[in-house]
Amino acid sequence: MDFYQALFLGLLQGLTEFLPISSSAHLILTPAFFGWEDQGVGFDLSVHVGTLLAVVLYFRRDVFGIAKDGLVSMGQRRLVGQGALALYLVIGTIPAGLAGLALLDMIDNELRGAGVIFITTLVFGILLGIADWLPRRERTLDSLSWKDALIVGIAQAFALVPGTSRSGVTITAGLFLGMGRQTASRFSFLLAIPIIVLASAVKLLEVATSDVTVDWSGFLLGGVTSFVMAITAIHFFLKWLNKVGMWPYVIYRVLLAAVIYAVLID
Repeated sequence: MDFYQALFLGLLQGLTEFLPISSSAHLILTPAFFGWEDQGVGFDLSVHVGTLLAVVLYFRRDVFGIAKDGLVSMGQRRLVGQGALALYLVIGTIPAGLAGLALLDMIDNELRGAGVIFITTLVFGILLGIADWLPRRERTLDSLSWKDALIVGIAQAFALVPGTSRSGVTITAGLFLGMGRQTASRFSFLLAIPIIVLASAVKLLEVATSDVTVDWSGFLLGGVTSFVMAITAIHFFLKWLNKVGMWPYVIYRVLLAAVIYAVLID
């Protein structure tokens, strides 16, 4: 992997990880469009670490408070402060974790084609638009229940299929449950932390137990660029969310689906 490929893919991962447009689809499609070789598991690990650090740093006060109250709640065997939210993040992570364990081989080998990504990009993009168009009850994080967390978590499991978009499908589920845009997005971003930790652990195990040679210069460049772009994307996404809503991303997904169909599908 050369310098410019690592730079471009790192920036692309950071930009798309937290926008509702599917980072996995972009990382699969970009090499196909440009004729590049697959970037490899080492690079995938670096950009996952970069985006993980970005979301943890951006929501550091939330993360610290939730983790602290969660540990206190465990110790006292009752929910204290944000202990309920900590519990809901655990509940929301379980479906994707189980689905990943059960279906990872099938997803990696059978569901990464342009046809699958075309369908998921289009269908889940339209669902996002419908969810954003419907009237909302503007529910906040304080109003969530374990059932809400489970529903969003089941939605997150669908994001294992490239093109779905983890942030997109969890925000869509949150909007359908009556959350406001800010609440749905915030819960989605917090829910990203444990699932990215799990994904990074899987990539790390794969690197450690295989003969993969890690390009450390590409690893460093990918991690740094994905971190910088991800923290920027989170900031401006939340800043502009109430002004622009979800429709710019819906339109982008429809156009991207059209390009995929025209260029990559026979």
